[in-house]
Amino acid sequence: MQPNQLSSKEINPLGSLDEWEDDLLQRYPDPETIATAKATEAYRNYEEPARDTVREFYKLNHTYQTYAFVCEKREQYLAFDKKEMAVWDAFEFLNQLVDDSDPDTDLDQFQHLLQTSEAIRRDGHPDWMVLTGLMHDMGKVLCLFGEPQWAVVGDTFPVGCAYSDKIIYPEFFKDNPDFNDERYNTKYGIYEPNCGLKNVHMSWGHDEYIYQMMKDHLPEEGLYMLRYHSFYSWHREGAYDHLLDDHDREMLKWVKLFNPYDLYSKSPEPPDWKVLKPYYTALIEKFLPKTLKF
Repeated sequence: MQPNQLSSKEINPLGSLDEWEDDLLQRYPDPETIATAKATEAYRNYEEPARDTVREFYKLNHTYQTYAFVCEKREQYLAFDKKEMAVWDAFEFLNQLVDDSDPDTDLDQFQHLLQTSEAIRRDGHPDWMVLTGLMHDMGKVLCLFGEPQWAVVGDTFPVGCAYSDKIIYPEFFKDNPDFNDERYNTKYGIYEPNCGLKNVHMSWGHDEYIYQMMKDHLPEEGLYMLRYHSFYSWHREGAYDHLLDDHDREMLKWVKLFNPYDLYSKSPEPPDWKVLKPYYTALIEKFLPKTLKF
């Protein structure tokens, strides 16, 4: 192996694609009553030592998610010319990411998406939000196109400007080339004050990818949920206010509404697909085309 090459374990330090989500449950306890498998208080507090794999994941993520990397991945993937599938075939494709090492659920990816969307539907939210829950992790198919986990999952953050100390493990940014690049390491970097998140490049991952895929099919509230549900330094910690415009501030409530359904809906009891299939078949037909381009 060449000195600058990463081994497979170094590229993908997590044992499970969802391990970073399990870590979120520890880092961001929430008093919402969405959890049905166990009380939210049962999850460990963030002050307790994190798993080594999670720290290694974020070390890679914070080292290699540069502005140039994000621009490269946007050009590579946002043409959506890799694959075209029927919507239900896309869910089967996503299920290739099943990993039995996930301690919170032994269900496949589709079941997690169903649990999220069913929790949203149970609380009486509109059908477009139910669909948002169903589709929110579809962007993880990027791993099946050869992308390492640190370029698919994890907390997202703006690139092209100084990194906030509200981002998880901010100390790992010191090895990022942009950290000492005067073009990118100031408060505003390449951006203008209050330019709006629509003009800000976020670290690359499944959030941006599924947003771009769904931007012609969902209302703006749902698109904000998709695009920023992993932007924890904003919607949990209040960072990056200097880049927000008034519209972002108005949309924040929708992102905060969605997040607990994603975090706390996991349960060992699988949804009854035979019962649910007619509803979700009609929901997909209402909002989405017969095939999706990846």
